Amino acid sequence: MNIYVGNLAWGTSEDDLYDLFAAYGEVTRATIISEKDTGRSKGFGFVEMASDEEAQTAISGLDGSDVGGRDIRVNEARPRPERRQRY
Repeated sequence: MNIYVGNLAWGTSEDDLYDLFAAYGEVTRATIISEKDTGRSKGFGFVEMASDEEAQTAISGLDGSDVGGRDIRVNEARPRPERRQRY
């Protein structure tokens, strides 16, 4: 399952995100989204977990919790809407 994690502190690393979710089960990938030009975090990321059950437990356990001085938002990621092609 793919999980959205929002309101992250700017200094949160992908390793921090991985470790945070690993307490709830097997993490297959943790990614912080950053700006193309500066490389600075956009304050959100995604975590993929191997088991839907473990992912739901992580969502319940972490949503609204304080991480790095900020209350993070954690929920199941929605599929990205298709973008119309420009000609």
